[in-house]
Amino acid sequence: MSNTAIVVALLVGIAVWFAVASRLTAKPWQDRGGEGDIGVLRASPQRIGLWVFMAVVTSLFSLFLTAYSMRMHHSVGWCHLTIPNILWFNTGVLLAASLALQFAANAAADGRREFARAALLAAGALSVGFLAGQVLAWRAVGPSLYFVQGSPAVAFFYVLTVVHGLHLLGGLVVLGRASLRFAGGAELIDLRQSLSLCATYWHFLLLVWLAVFGVLLFL
Repeated sequence: MSNTAIVVALLVGIAVWFAVASRLTAKPWQDRGGEGDIGVLRASPQRIGLWVFMAVVTSLFSLFLTAYSMRMHHSVGWCHLTIPNILWFNTGVLLAASLALQFAANAAADGRREFARAALLAAGALSVGFLAGQVLAWRAVGPSLYFVQGSPAVAFFYVLTVVHGLHLLGGLVVLGRASLRFAGGAELIDLRQSLSLCATYWHFLLLVWLAVFGVLLFL
């Protein structure tokens, strides 16, 4: 199997897993319309917008990963990058952040305010910790920076990890706004959708990172 086929198969698998996981964790009774919409599920504009945005981001990373695979396959004298060990730790931290946000969303849906607060704080702290760990990884690769022009592997490493980090940073801005509303005493019913969307986005970023990390490790 060619490297390009491996990348495509990995991305398709991630998309299928994400769709199945979303269906399993969905609570459709929370998104039903009014009396005139009995039995009809309603997708909010915010949720539709998020899915469209995630589709665009998926296409972006698909192009990056395909370019990485093709460049490696056709490049003469390709030099594989030694992956910093801290990336394994960062992966675990991002996984924990994703789980914490799911716990926060579930707690908000169940009316458990204190648990939702704790889970939300944990998710934010873990996400910041992931970005800090990525900075350490970039510094670990730093001595190889002067090879960027001569070694595409280093350039692709920075592009993939920095773009992913920027998307997580953008998510933290939205999460911060939700946290401020939470701290301001907003009702859980008003925060339920925001936390659910944040959890969905974090799951998506986790899957994207697993794809990126897998490609960096095995290709």
